[in-house]
Amino acid sequence: MDPLIILALLAMGCFGGFAAGLLGVGGGMILVPFMTMILTARGVPDELVVHMAIATSLGTIMFTSLSSVRAHHKHGAVVWRIVKLLAPGILIGSTIGPWIGKQMNTATLSMFFGVFVAFSATQMLVNKKPAAARDLPKAPGMFAAGGVIGVLAGLVGAGGGFVSVPFMTWCGVRIHNAVATSAALGFPIALAGTLANIVYGWGEPGLPDYSLGFIYVPALLIIVAASVTMAPLGARTAHRMPVKGLQRIFALILYSLAAYMFWKAAT
Repeated sequence: MDPLIILALLAMGCFGGFAAGLLGVGGGMILVPFMTMILTARGVPDELVVHMAIATSLGTIMFTSLSSVRAHHKHGAVVWRIVKLLAPGILIGSTIGPWIGKQMNTATLSMFFGVFVAFSATQMLVNKKPAAARDLPKAPGMFAAGGVIGVLAGLVGAGGGFVSVPFMTWCGVRIHNAVATSAALGFPIALAGTLANIVYGWGEPGLPDYSLGFIYVPALLIIVAASVTMAPLGARTAHRMPVKGLQRIFALILYSLAAYMFWKAAT
């Protein structure tokens, strides 16, 4: 692999891991557009690049979420009762999301991802947290909520934080607890989504060497090596300082990445 590509993947892993720990977003919204650029540069067929970028992003979140949640757990911020209630629906939804993505062509999937990222960036820039309007639903409602979170996260290769954090805040969970709990939810999302992408991509023609289904293993390993070291730093930062300024910078970066995905969809 070209040394410049290795450096780019390491930088992506550092930034994505820090964002995962800081904001509970899993880093996927950063990784997918950059992975799309790298896979395109490596000559991967256009009909596979976005699918592989999303699958590889989900694979990295398995490791990033474990590193991030460990740091949040030390602060006693993870609400494990919520994790247990949402996880069954998330596991099912995260296998359905990649299946839906496989039915989409590259243009449609790129457009959907761009819209999702632009919406998430706007949500972050406005920084308007939903008012606590109700308590957490009972088990069937939590199962359904987990299913929705899982489908969206599995479809776009993200950790689900931009769905799960507002949902928990709306249900009266403190924002720091919601972010920490979202980091914990990233693991079942990534586990189910990764396994699904291995199965759905197995034997797909045109995949590059060292692919495992839709997952590009060399990129996965390099990104993970960087992200697991940065996720705890992001988590500690979230507990020690206001993150509003960093959120705004992150939102502007997301707008740029959304614009790239819109361009990818149009070409």
